Amino acid sequence: MKIRSITLKNVRRFTSATRVDDIGDGLNVLSEPNEFGKSTLFDAIQALFFKPHGSRDKDISSLRPHAGGAPEVTIEIETDEGRYSVFKRWLQKPAAMIHRNGTLIAQADEAEAWISDVLGGDGGGPSGLIWVRQGMTDLTGGSKKEQDAALEARRDLMTSVGEEVEAMTGGRRMDAALARCREELAVYVTSTGRPKTSGPWKEAQERVEMLTEQHETLGSTARDLHEALAERKRARRDLHEMESPEAAEQRRAKLELARKAHSVAERHAEKVDAEARRVEMARLTVDRARTQLDSFRVTLAEQQDAAEKVEVAANEAKSASEALEAQQAIRDAAETTFQTSQSKLKEAEASMALAQRTKAAKEGVERRREMEERIKNAEKMRSAMETAAVAARAGPSAKTLSRLEALSTAHNTALAARDATATKVIARYAEGRDGAIRAGDKALTDGRAHALPRAVRLTIEGVGTLEVRPGEGDQDIDTVDVAAQKLKEALKEAGFDDLEAARAAAAACAEAEQNYREAKAVLASVAPDGIDKLREVLNQIPVLDLDTEALDPDAAETLLENAQDAHEHARLARDTASEKLADDRTEATRAETNLTSFRDRLKRAKDALEKFGEISETDLVEATVAAEKVFKDAQAEYARILRDAPDLTTTKAALSRAESIEAQAKEKIAHLKPLLARLEERIGRSSGDAIEERLTETAEKLETAKETLARIEHEVAVLTRLEEALGTARNEARERYFAPIAKELKPLLHLLWPEAELTWGEESLLPDALVRDGREESIDVLSGGTQEQVALLVRLAFARMLASSGRVAPVILDDALIFTDDDRIERMFDALHRQAGDLQIIVLSCRQRAFGDLGGRALHLLPVTTETAAF
Repeated sequence: MKIRSITLKNVRRFTSATRVDDIGDGLNVLSEPNEFGKSTLFDAIQALFFKPHGSRDKDISSLRPHAGGAPEVTIEIETDEGRYSVFKRWLQKPAAMIHRNGTLIAQADEAEAWISDVLGGDGGGPSGLIWVRQGMTDLTGGSKKEQDAALEARRDLMTSVGEEVEAMTGGRRMDAALARCREELAVYVTSTGRPKTSGPWKEAQERVEMLTEQHETLGSTARDLHEALAERKRARRDLHEMESPEAAEQRRAKLELARKAHSVAERHAEKVDAEARRVEMARLTVDRARTQLDSFRVTLAEQQDAAEKVEVAANEAKSASEALEAQQAIRDAAETTFQTSQSKLKEAEASMALAQRTKAAKEGVERRREMEERIKNAEKMRSAMETAAVAARAGPSAKTLSRLEALSTAHNTALAARDATATKVIARYAEGRDGAIRAGDKALTDGRAHALPRAVRLTIEGVGTLEVRPGEGDQDIDTVDVAAQKLKEALKEAGFDDLEAARAAAAACAEAEQNYREAKAVLASVAPDGIDKLREVLNQIPVLDLDTEALDPDAAETLLENAQDAHEHARLARDTASEKLADDRTEATRAETNLTSFRDRLKRAKDALEKFGEISETDLVEATVAAEKVFKDAQAEYARILRDAPDLTTTKAALSRAESIEAQAKEKIAHLKPLLARLEERIGRSSGDAIEERLTETAEKLETAKETLARIEHEVAVLTRLEEALGTARNEARERYFAPIAKELKPLLHLLWPEAELTWGEESLLPDALVRDGREESIDVLSGGTQEQVALLVRLAFARMLASSGRVAPVILDDALIFTDDDRIERMFDALHRQAGDLQIIVLSCRQRAFGDLGGRALHLLPVTTETAAF
């Protein structure tokens, strides 16, 4: 993330829109006099990225101008995905919006989540690491909340670059913290993690359950009372409407009228049904007459057509049979010729094969020699493969070696952890006395800290001995001894005297495996399909038989070609004759089938005509005309009666509706009277119990009980997680925390102090002391200028590490060098330029003369004009 512009409105002295534009990569400098608004600009940046738009705390309230108004901050940023405009307004109509290319992409809570994601999520972000507020140039300044946030950010940063950071790493402090945590947790839970009987957690759960049950009971009673009052009102209204004399007379008159109309419709419907049956009988008579006439005509035509087609089909069947007999004779002759040519072809192929085998045997003498040599080499490589495989199995397995390495690492880690807390002795020799102090037969090195985990006796040449006994409880000697014993037992079990011997055996094993792979590769190239396959190829190479006589290959080939041509001609002739024979057979079968089919049609037509007897076509026509006249007369009469018929379905529906209205009225009256009595009794019983007041009071108590339970459950969860974290921290000591930051800091420190180093505090994750010229100086005793220089260099290193972990953020410094002298400030400027190569650094300063030599891009706070108002 890089900042490209910042716009303020209604932020302290900036009541009208004011903007810093054209913020570039690398070093950017805003150098203006005091009270120009630089710190306001810094606070506005902090607020936009770390204060929710709904916040009204003192930091946000401090941004409001004396004249009032809603503070607004807009910052244009650039990420790998593009440029975005981030806007926030607080106090009045609070808002948060993210725009891209003028398009709104997120607002309100989604915008807050987007900002958090850009900053890298939780963990403090860059604030407290690389954003330095005026007057807080040291690394430990600010409120307790700000210090804690900065510590969390440093932990998150260290973790992101591959180091595991812990605030405490064992010893009495850890034991005390863990005991205190378990003591507080025991107030709430049992040893199994369940709520403790009579404890605050259990009591809070039981109170919530009791109040929940009361609230549900009272709520149900209140709902019942409201429903009863509404139901009584409806019942009274409905009963009054149903029992009025006008309504009863209206229902009776409608019922009588519907009954009379339905009776008339039923009598007329009977007449319509009778006439409809007469029409149907006439229609059936007409259909039978028409069907009989049509059938007679169709059958007569079918007889005539079938007789004609039988005669034609008989002639076609005779011709097809004669053609089939002639083609059969042609096909038999072609088959005889084909068999003769096939025998001659086999004889020619045998001669050709014999000639080729004889030629191949003569040419195969050299191939057999080459193949025998390949088989010999392949067997040699297989033997080498087997020897290497046996050697590869002699070494330790990868799992065994890995276990030995892990135990050795655990032993070295235990030694380092023991030595980290052990008493240390540093020898400082006078001139010419190097090596005068010895521990056993080993001289102490000048200026080097030697750890003394156990009691030791030092020999001082020319003086005597000095016995050093470390205090009890600070050294974890047992862990070192246990780790050493485990390593020794594992080496013995694996059959090695030391780890180097195991490594040597593993290396020999690896070399044997390499030899095995090389031999296997050679074997694969010589015999890709195996030695047996080579032997099969060797056996397939023919051996020359000097006693067999064969034709010359060219003569045999000529003989074979002639036989093949003759055989092909005979095959084509046979196939052609066979195809013609099959066609003729198909045609004869088809002609015979047609003849049989037409004869059947003729017989069926004759049988059908015989069923009509002596009836002629004229008789059938006259009967059809008479039936059609009767049907037409019946239809006319049916239409006349149907035209005057009332709708029976409608009268029946009207009668049914009138009857149901009367029945429903009686049923509803019978239901409403006892219902009103029950409702009166129910309302009277409930109205005197003050249900609404009791329900409201219970709801307030339940909400308070739930808040108490949630607070306790959160505290239990925090204590449980803390217990786990403290236990893990105590059992898993970290070897190295600060390698990445030390690597980043080294070239920066050397700009000020060649060969200087920083030592780090385990709890604060901050510089503890500055080592230069062989002397270690606590950060607290350094001058103000040196402290602010160290703090700035550390922050620049943090910025580079943030970038390397994928969270690029600008470095913002508000008067970060106020105590630095002229000489060192020049070198600090060099450090800023060195880090600005791939970072964005924004420097705010009131020291216009001193920072004139800093260089970089100059920034200016300017009023927003009409031309620059829109992004």
